[in-house]
Amino acid sequence: MLKSVARGFRVATWLGWQIESNWTDPFLFFIYSILKPIASVMILVVMYLIISRSVTREPIFAYIYIGNAFYIFVGGVITGVSWAVIDDREHYGTLKYIYCSPIPYMVYLLGRGVARLLTSSMAVAITLGFGLVALGLPVVLSQINLPLFLVSLVLGIVSLAFIGLFLGALTLLLPRHAWNVGDATAGALYLFSGAVFPLTVLPAWLRPISLGLPVTYWLELIRRALLRSTASAFPTLAGYSEAQLLGILAGMTALYGAAALLFFRWAEDRARQRGLFDVETQF
Repeated sequence: MLKSVARGFRVATWLGWQIESNWTDPFLFFIYSILKPIASVMILVVMYLIISRSVTREPIFAYIYIGNAFYIFVGGVITGVSWAVIDDREHYGTLKYIYCSPIPYMVYLLGRGVARLLTSSMAVAITLGFGLVALGLPVVLSQINLPLFLVSLVLGIVSLAFIGLFLGALTLLLPRHAWNVGDATAGALYLFSGAVFPLTVLPAWLRPISLGLPVTYWLELIRRALLRSTASAFPTLAGYSEAQLLGILAGMTALYGAAALLFFRWAEDRARQRGLFDVETQF
């Protein structure tokens, strides 16, 4: 059983990669993968220089840049998992066949999300490399807390996968207006997770929303792992130690995971009863 699930997950990942990369020839896809993240980050850099009228070596710029770079994972993973439902149901019309295949549908969706994770990883690496070489980002390789970085990165991506799974289950139940579920959620998280500004900027009554999101703690841990010498200049979650933040992130990942699995099971049964696996809305 485990071997069959692993094989199905691998095939779903391969399928997702083929869908993501087969719209053009490999060389053009490679160029696009390089230029897109650099163009996106340059928009942020120009906005920062115009608004703040300061140099890119200020600690707050590193805060913004690192948050924006790793936020690429948020949109990629969340949308990668949830969009697969729409892609298969509306674009290819194959959702009913996939659901009848031996692979558990939940495993299939997570495998499709891995394909987006791979392309997002390339974009994050390119964005960080550009920041180091062209913008003088104050990341000293010898000072990086590698264990903290790796553990935080894994926990964060797992939590994003669970959020994507939750949204995928929700998409199964939506006959209309499901197209923007992933993007809308990623946009909301961009505002509330402190991706580009400290949470202290938000009104006090909105901050509890931020503190209930695993992405908030994940980005804080990533910044602390990479920016050892300047992380203390950031007011966001300054009262928490790295161990406390890691514990909160792990606990939230487990909580979000349990909620996503339960909701997915319920939504899957509900969609099957209502015949939604066999519906093409053409909307």
